Amino acid sequence: MRSLPLPLALSARLSPVVVLACVGWTMAGDPAPPADAAHQSAGQHPADSASAPSSDSAASSPGPATKTYANAPAPCTGVPVATIKSLVPGAKTAGKEIPSTDSSLRRTCSWNALDGYNYRWLDVSYEISASDQAATKEYQQRVEDKSGGGSVPGIGDAGYSVVNLSTEDKQQTREGVVMVRVANALAVVTYSGSDFESKKAPSTDVINKGAIKAAKSAVASLQNAKSG
Repeated sequence: MRSLPLPLALSARLSPVVVLACVGWTMAGDPAPPADAAHQSAGQHPADSASAPSSDSAASSPGPATKTYANAPAPCTGVPVATIKSLVPGAKTAGKEIPSTDSSLRRTCSWNALDGYNYRWLDVSYEISASDQAATKEYQQRVEDKSGGGSVPGIGDAGYSVVNLSTEDKQQTREGVVMVRVANALAVVTYSGSDFESKKAPSTDVINKGAIKAAKSAVASLQNAKSG
């Protein structure tokens, strides 16, 4: 069987993915600092503030934000070996972790392989936000950016899935993305495929189910790694 030239975009994906390592990820939604206890109107006598009930000042000061997840877990063990073999035939099951600017906040693992004429690519990423509110905001923004999909019930606090088809040089590629929020963490799975013999892409159902299957495993692994 002779080898076929890959489309430019897919050839780039088969190379080591160093570009993602340069993508900065900015944390948002840090909790507001506690109110300054010395903040008083000009001319207020110290005795005035001292006479206020202590319960009032305690109620006005926000408590510390809780973080269910303090660090991103290891992504290359987030999906079982059997699932990797099923979704990415011929790939090294250990995966390849992509360098990150801050591995405590974001970690990503990739698997890809060309098995005969069939190409598959799988990414699993964990991202940690400063709070549930920050993670919710990030999740909602990404859902808006990738409109056209639908919710995935029964996974994390919120789940979303979208599948898109692209064509380059008559070669189709279908890509599915599943995003899941769990407390202050996001699990993002990207799964894509092409057939270089038929020039067609796998069906939407195949890609969507594969991405959701990997996402469920990734979320289970995240929940098992919950910090105390």
